[in-house]
Amino acid sequence: MELIFGSVMIHGIINVYKEAGYTSFDVVAKLRGILKQKKIGHTGTLDPAAEGVLPVCLGNGTKLCELLTDKTKEYEAVLLLGKTTDTQDTTGTVLSESPVNCTEEEVRTAIMDFVGVYEQIPPMYSALKVEGKRLYELARAGKTVERKGRRVEIHEIRICSVELPRVTYRVKCGKGTYIRTLCRDIGEKLGCGGCMEHLLRTRSGSYGIEDALTLREIEEARDQGRLESIVQPLESAFDYPKLTVRPEGKKKIDNGNPMGAELFCETGQSAPSSGQRYWVYDAEGALAAIYRYHAQEGLFMPDKMFPHTD
Repeated sequence: MELIFGSVMIHGIINVYKEAGYTSFDVVAKLRGILKQKKIGHTGTLDPAAEGVLPVCLGNGTKLCELLTDKTKEYEAVLLLGKTTDTQDTTGTVLSESPVNCTEEEVRTAIMDFVGVYEQIPPMYSALKVEGKRLYELARAGKTVERKGRRVEIHEIRICSVELPRVTYRVKCGKGTYIRTLCRDIGEKLGCGGCMEHLLRTRSGSYGIEDALTLREIEEARDQGRLESIVQPLESAFDYPKLTVRPEGKKKIDNGNPMGAELFCETGQSAPSSGQRYWVYDAEGALAAIYRYHAQEGLFMPDKMFPHTD
């Protein structure tokens, strides 16, 4: 579909570079104004002080927000040892200050100990809800509530530099990981406390910082009639195999019904595995849905449907 600003709903994903000072919701609000489109959603909150990659979904792309939030993310963080704060970063109120007497080797060992799965307690200053209230709302009201630990996975950590009391490191992690809390936990393990001084998200799923655009750059693309060139297709989000529906399957795909393999064109692919998701195209070649294969029933079931109407 040709992207005609102001007259046709834009469907796709923009890789936004979130600048410091904006919340993720600010970015969405500003994009709604730039694109004159309401159907926009982001794919994972970045703190106001943080910078970097924030994929934003447009139109039918908003149906992918939940799936994209679960993707692996990569960050570059600066850990400041010897200080703890109520927000677990340097924007908060200082709770304690301690001398940093550990050696560089002890710091490196402590950090690398966090690679793998560990239980992380979410910070009070976060958007998680407890009994219908955002934790940061409770924190701002001076309240602290008990939070259950959550299993998070740190896939990889690379230490870039150790210039005590600061440590710069890169981390690749699974969903739900708070880098602020990782900094706090490293400081606690070392016995001197710690907080996050800076955070840059360099990758979210398949979207990297090298292709991210600031709001200003997106606005310029709009003014120059180049929006189509910066909006990535929905398929850029996931490397799913592709299936095309035979003409006789038109009614089923239009209604989002389960479908057997006989209703898809021969693709030459290996037999489907249970749980595998597929991009599904109609007989005219338009993206229609994401289907998931259920081996027990021997059927492809609808996961996400993408209506063609604007």
